[in-house]
Amino acid sequence: MLSKFSITALIASGALLMGAASVAAESSDPIKIAINSWTGQHISAHISGSVLQKAGYNVEYVTAGAVPQFAAISQGNIHLQPEAWGNNVGAIYENAVASGDIIKLGSLGLKPVEGWMYPPYMKEQCPGLPAVEALMKCAQVFATAETFPKARLITYPADWGTRSKDLVKKAGWPIHPIAGGSEGAMIAEMNSAQKSKKPILVMFWLPHWIHTPYDWEFVDMSSLNSACETTDVCGFKQADITKIVSGDFEAKWPGAFKIMQKLSIDNATMNALMLEVDNKERELEDVVSEWMSDNTIQVQSWVAAG
Repeated sequence: MLSKFSITALIASGALLMGAASVAAESSDPIKIAINSWTGQHISAHISGSVLQKAGYNVEYVTAGAVPQFAAISQGNIHLQPEAWGNNVGAIYENAVASGDIIKLGSLGLKPVEGWMYPPYMKEQCPGLPAVEALMKCAQVFATAETFPKARLITYPADWGTRSKDLVKKAGWPIHPIAGGSEGAMIAEMNSAQKSKKPILVMFWLPHWIHTPYDWEFVDMSSLNSACETTDVCGFKQADITKIVSGDFEAKWPGAFKIMQKLSIDNATMNALMLEVDNKERELEDVVSEWMSDNTIQVQSWVAAG
């Protein structure tokens, strides 16, 4: 015959087991997280993956193009993209959201800026910058032997979209767009130009560690806005950086769904972590692990949300 104490102990043990089960991962299937081709996204993906692993989930990182990933997510072949830039991907993204094949979880927390950048020493050769009209008048000072008399513009890698090329074509500007080979290749050109004070014009973005050592400026295209609807020559629409998941994500991993709703990363955090990876050449996994250890209260609050 069980004593009152034994019954109480059993009830307590059962409650503990139920509590453990409530925080356990709902499925042992791996949550497949998209990996794009720039360092910042690698960081947001690995922070997300590390937090989910801490909550008991299996994760897997899957390389995906910035545009093709949306088809993979809508088909359930990739489950999570914590850093979706929604301003350069055409209709496929919003169509998948409208159909319910992709679910938006809200902003990641980053405040992005995208546009054409130049080093401040170029103002001496091109008075009137940052105005885009001034750039058009002195485009030759940004030219190379291969592009003269047009300015040479390093644009995003080809699989990131063609916004700069499209804008130049519509406007008929004296600019020759050349796709950057990769984020690393673009940074190498920026470093080289800065050291030798050479002319350079490049499509780039915030947040990024490059803005820590260099105080480069963005070309101001705000004057295009008033006639944008009639001329179709518009400045760059700034992105909303959103956490997105596949349509079946919440049903399969409801706890992970809640965790990712809470998770956020701000510009200062991203800049600092990118600096460690790209500038100081540390291993990404080590940088993320160190950040997780230094921010245990924040991490635990996200885990608890699930």
